[in-house]
Amino acid sequence: MKNLLLIFFIFLFIGCSQKQPVLSQSATIIFKTPDMKFYDKGFLIYYDDYIHLQVLNVGTVVLDLKIYENEICKDALRCLSSKEFNTKYLSKNYNDNFMKKLFERKKINFKDKENGIFIKVKKDN
Repeated sequence: MKNLLLIFFIFLFIGCSQKQPVLSQSATIIFKTPDMKFYDKGFLIYYDDYIHLQVLNVGTVVLDLKIYENEICKDALRCLSSKEFNTKYLSKNYNDNFMKKLFERKKINFKDKENGIFIKVKKDN
C-alpha cells in the first residue's frame, strides 16, 4: 500500500510540473483581423510543442493564444482546431497550420489585404 501511495505522489508531481520554455522574447505585436485588433507589447514564449502568444495593455493580458500544430487555444479554456480558428478569425483558405508556421519564422510580417489581416511582430533585442 505504501508503494502505491508513493507511486501516486510521484505521478502527481511529474504530471503537475510546468514545462520549461525553450525561448521567451518580448515584442511589439500587431494583430489585426476583422474580429481582433491589438497593437501592444507582449511576449512570444516558445515551448517544444507550442507557441504561447501574450499581448498586454497596461499590464493586463488582452490576447492569450497557445498555438499548437493542430489547435489554437484562446484564453485558458477555449480551444479550436486550427481550421476552425482560421475560419472564425482569419480566412478559411489558409492552411490548417498557418498560425504555427507563421510564428515559427524569424521575421513575422504577414499582410492579406483581401481579408483585412495584418500580423507583425517586432521582437525586442
